[in-house]
Amino acid sequence: MINRIIATRVKSKIGRGKAIIIVGPRQVGKTTLIKNLLNGIDYGFFDGDDPAIRSILANPNTEEIRRLIGNRKVVFIDEGQRIKGIGLTLKIIVDQIKEVQLWVSGSSSFLLFDELNEPLTGRKWEYQLYPISWEEYENHVGYLKGEQQLESRLLYGFYPDVINNPGDEIEVLQNLVNSYLYRDILALGDIRKPEILDNLVLALALQIGSEVNYNELSQLIGIDRNTVIKYIDILEKGYVIFRLKSYSRNVRNEIKKGRKIYFYDNGIRNTIIGNFQDLKLRTDKGALWENFLVSERIKQNRYKLTLARSYFWRTTQQQEIDYVEDQGQQLSGYEFKWNIKKSPKLPKTFIEKYSAKGKIVTRANFRDFVVINPKEEKRR
Repeated sequence: MINRIIATRVKSKIGRGKAIIIVGPRQVGKTTLIKNLLNGIDYGFFDGDDPAIRSILANPNTEEIRRLIGNRKVVFIDEGQRIKGIGLTLKIIVDQIKEVQLWVSGSSSFLLFDELNEPLTGRKWEYQLYPISWEEYENHVGYLKGEQQLESRLLYGFYPDVINNPGDEIEVLQNLVNSYLYRDILALGDIRKPEILDNLVLALALQIGSEVNYNELSQLIGIDRNTVIKYIDILEKGYVIFRLKSYSRNVRNEIKKGRKIYFYDNGIRNTIIGNFQDLKLRTDKGALWENFLVSERIKQNRYKLTLARSYFWRTTQQQEIDYVEDQGQQLSGYEFKWNIKKSPKLPKTFIEKYSAKGKIVTRANFRDFVVINPKEEKRR
């Protein structure tokens, strides 16, 4: 098993009187992580994907729940978003059966957060789990193999099943996309035309690293702008993509309402566009490099509670910075270059106006960007 960064933090919350909830995409290892933390403990396991379990746990009363749990002191409800009324069920367990430590996993924030936020206010610890991070991967395989496998990871990504089946990555990814990627999105997003969602995801996959225009997407796909925005929101809540907004505060001609869209995993993106050519043959290697770096930075910031806010920056004069991070009083700008033919510089306007730090992230120094040491960050 690949050790996960959040495992120690999650473990420290056991026995503190609150439910422990882990959410994230399907197949990223949520169930494996929880079962590993519960190793050697007698616990009740309820699978939300099982129709019988869904029927039992949908709006039961306190006595029914007590009978279901029995004498167990630990209960694990997997894929909790599939259970109608799960929030009130969990509230009963936390409030009325206080001796039970409750664990919940969920692969979508559609209904899970809506269901849980009010009933479990002040009664839960929430964590997000993503595909394996670079830090977790390199800790598992070692520095040398990590270095040798970087290009493969840019192509195939970091889903655990992909990493654990070398040579079968494409087949695993195709199965993952076809079987799991849209499962909750279609079921919970009230999407009546899956082919439109397919077309939108493909359009977004071809535009990673570029600004996305909702009006252009609307015309390209043949649906109205509001539907485009709705579907993108659903894809984000389903942990397929995430958005970066443009940074704008003081500089004249800054783009104020721009947005970029990235995928949480390069392998998912490449499966959607059907391209696994070697990096040296690709015209989109810069976009793959950028998607990898930004997604890894997002994982690090969330796992390590840095409170950093992420943006990109561009002006109408085409001055731009790939990634901007606002960390309290310090603003930092980053440019991403897979191959450097000449020494690039960040726009002087941005650096001087915001008293910002600037850095070029390359193949040679990327580890400093994708692995955050909170103590080091504070000193910078």
